[in-house]
Amino acid sequence: MKNENIIKFLNLKKINSKFRSKLIKACSKVIDSGWYINGNQNRMFEAEFSKYVGTKYCVGVANGLDALSLILKAWKELGKLKDEDEVIVPANTYVASFLAITQNKLKPVLIEPNENSFNLDPKLIEKAINSKTKAIMAVHLYGQLAEMPTIMKIAKKHNLLVLEDSAQAHGASMNNRKAGNWGHASGFSFYPSKNLGALGDGGAVTTNDKKLANTIRILANYGSYKKYENIYKGINSRLDEIQAAMLRIKLKKLKFDIKKRRKIALTFLKNIKNPLIKLPNYNSLDSHVFHLFVIQTKKRDKLIRYLKNNGIETSIHYPIPVHHQRAYKDISKLNLALSEKIQREILSLPISPILKNNEIKKIIKLLNNYNLKKK
Repeated sequence: MKNENIIKFLNLKKINSKFRSKLIKACSKVIDSGWYINGNQNRMFEAEFSKYVGTKYCVGVANGLDALSLILKAWKELGKLKDEDEVIVPANTYVASFLAITQNKLKPVLIEPNENSFNLDPKLIEKAINSKTKAIMAVHLYGQLAEMPTIMKIAKKHNLLVLEDSAQAHGASMNNRKAGNWGHASGFSFYPSKNLGALGDGGAVTTNDKKLANTIRILANYGSYKKYENIYKGINSRLDEIQAAMLRIKLKKLKFDIKKRRKIALTFLKNIKNPLIKLPNYNSLDSHVFHLFVIQTKKRDKLIRYLKNNGIETSIHYPIPVHHQRAYKDISKLNLALSEKIQREILSLPISPILKNNEIKKIIKLLNNYNLKKK
């Protein structure tokens, strides 16, 4: 099949082409300014993104992992966490959620997800809480908010910190409150493939806690609040001026891109009728921004081959559960049957603002014609 006939899972070149002239202009402006770190572009993006999310503070950092890790590190410096404290986290998330916890010498406690939303199951959270539990990491997987009202009630009842992993949920909201403005702090990623993606790495922390925001800003700048004076053993993690400038351009169109993603998702949900395929749960509210459109099916490899042979690229998020990764062999014997079943069956279909109507129709037609009995 000719390459031009293939529906790519994600075409970043085409996604960014509609911003091309403005991105070049923004990049040139930064180059001509002569200021490339901690400048006006970063400050303006932080102000604009915090306003978008609805929080008082935003701190730009180098990537999404650093955003999560710096929050936990700051809580340790502020005396709210200590080594070996436990953090509840969904078992089916990306490895970065775990890395942020273990990098800070904290203990991840894995919880099975809700099988319909793929997010933390609140019913299982309270069962996992003990005297060592100090925080909950609520991951808004695939672009759908976790059940934050319930999670916040549980956290308040047990005096727990709540960290939102909003890396896939820019713009998702519930009760008119966006992802990143529910917990005590939130980490965002601006990896190029995200709904709000930079042209390189980037991340941010959002919070309403001024002391936390200031501590994170210092930690991300080598632990320095003043040049050559260091009060913490910090790291180097700053959102650079060029990425901030580009994100400012793309943030203005995020609302429209989300609207297009939802329109595509609703078309899939309405028209894919194959009983061999389980579609994602969607309640028609604003809680889902469809960073990914994730289906489930038995014999996934056969479906992947069928779609590939017919010119459709797919992806798996994520093929190997974290507790089965070699890096986390110490927890490899955990019994997480539901998470493992989900990871064996999930498949991400193409979904992006540039997907054309004829491509959407082709995907639907192929999925409806899919039959396990065919070779």
